[in-house]
Amino acid sequence: MNTNTVKTVFIIAVLCFTQFTNAQVYKDQFAHTFSIVARDVKTGEMAVGVQSHWFNVGSIVAWGKSGVGVVATQSFVNPAYGPNGIELMEHGTSATAALKTLVEKDEGRDFRQVAMLDVNGNVDAFTGANCVESAHQIIGDNFSVQANMMLNDKVVPAMEQAFKTNSNLPLAERIVKVLQAAQDAGGDIRGRQSAALIVVGPELTAQAWQDKLVELNVEDSEAPLVELERLLKVHNAYNFMNEGDLAVEHGDMKKAMEAYGTAQNMFPENLEMKYWTAIAMANSGQLRDALPIFKAIFEKDNNWRIMTKRLPKSGLLSVSKSELDRILKL
Repeated sequence: MNTNTVKTVFIIAVLCFTQFTNAQVYKDQFAHTFSIVARDVKTGEMAVGVQSHWFNVGSIVAWGKSGVGVVATQSFVNPAYGPNGIELMEHGTSATAALKTLVEKDEGRDFRQVAMLDVNGNVDAFTGANCVESAHQIIGDNFSVQANMMLNDKVVPAMEQAFKTNSNLPLAERIVKVLQAAQDAGGDIRGRQSAALIVVGPELTAQAWQDKLVELNVEDSEAPLVELERLLKVHNAYNFMNEGDLAVEHGDMKKAMEAYGTAQNMFPENLEMKYWTAIAMANSGQLRDALPIFKAIFEKDNNWRIMTKRLPKSGLLSVSKSELDRILKL
């Protein structure tokens, strides 16, 4: 069986499954909302960002897979667009063709709003005739912004403008700016409740747990975008901690301390970041410099002192008994 035949058989199978799922899902899942699907032309990363006045909007709207593409399915949601769209794109169907295929087979298409983007930058969107106004979409170069049940017609153009004017930012931060612009322009006529952001990479990953570069979900909040922005900063800070840990493993303490320092500047109130920095310093022969950090941490929460006593047995703290005593007596 040649490649084209295999591809044809696969698409037929997906369509058969889609016909079944579309018959079951019509107007029972609501996610009237604004969203963006986008690709960073420099890194190849792809993302979905969304906010809505609905609980846990990200769980049904935002879909993505590294090396494949992303999907936003909203309005009266048919969640099947997510996994089915990803499957079609993974097997070589462009985002445009995948969306066309799925919409044509959807009896509830007039109530749907969907956007798809693939790893090659192909992007398309669909807004059904019965989506609640204000409902619009704008498809651009490597992005699509779409919204329904908005307060006014300014929301989608504001999203487009924000995406174009924040091209200097990393993709995740750029997406947050787009969502903030939508809210500032009027946003969802009902208000706001939840938000989500996923970012996937340009290459397929061998391990499923490595697929999402960013996966943040604000399920219920009076200010979901404020919380989403905060979570993204925390996420980035912990990425620097991971960089520091890798540098320690390679014996590059200068690089490690730079990474740890960046993380702590981003999240200064986090004791755990300070603690593991001190542990890394103690393990690398910099106990004198680590002692003041340990002392400050122990004064705020004595549980970290108890933790320190346990670490040598696990091999996470490699100091002498006398050095351990110095730490614990702080």
